[in-house]
Amino acid sequence: MKIPEVAGETVSTPAAPPAGRRERKRQQVRDRLYAAALHLFVAQGYEATTMDQIAETADVARATVFNHFSQKVGFLEEWGARRRARVNEILGSQHAEDLPVGDGLRRYLKEMAELNVASRTETTVLMDASARYGRLLQDASLEIELARIVEQGQQRGEIRADVDCDQAGQLLAACYFTTILRWIREEPASFDLHQRLAGALDIILLGLLVGEAA
Repeated sequence: MKIPEVAGETVSTPAAPPAGRRERKRQQVRDRLYAAALHLFVAQGYEATTMDQIAETADVARATVFNHFSQKVGFLEEWGARRRARVNEILGSQHAEDLPVGDGLRRYLKEMAELNVASRTETTVLMDASARYGRLLQDASLEIELARIVEQGQQRGEIRADVDCDQAGQLLAACYFTTILRWIREEPASFDLHQRLAGALDIILLGLLVGEAA
């Protein structure tokens, strides 16, 4: 199925289908449902969209929707997972794991920002819905990704040995989400997303105090 376009934006690219005919067919149905849901969310809002409408748009039985997504919020979680997977795919092709930790974190946040800027309408609807109805700040997926980058830097001696990598990941993820939620608040955006995320990262990496911390 061709991914629907909404207001000049392309709905997030589906995940690569797994091997095996049966699994490929299952993934194709899941991708069709996902594309239909995002199309409806952007076109009429998350709250106004029903599972019946998603089934109708995807041209499948209502039960099929629930076989893949037991709750409507599952589409929000899938959206976040696919965005992180896309960023990891991009960074993997660029061998970003070999970059110094600061550059690695900047590259990760830059690619996330690129996805958001390229699909601002989609981001506005889906991120707002994730904050209202999903587990945006409870889901540890993004902080785990960022903590992994910090830990790699720590292993190379670029991050202090006493830094808790998990806590650093939590801090970075919270900073990212609060920045995005502010960015989608006004139309047009009141600040440049790339610059704001880069500036926040610099504060976290360099700290606030002049000279050595007390």
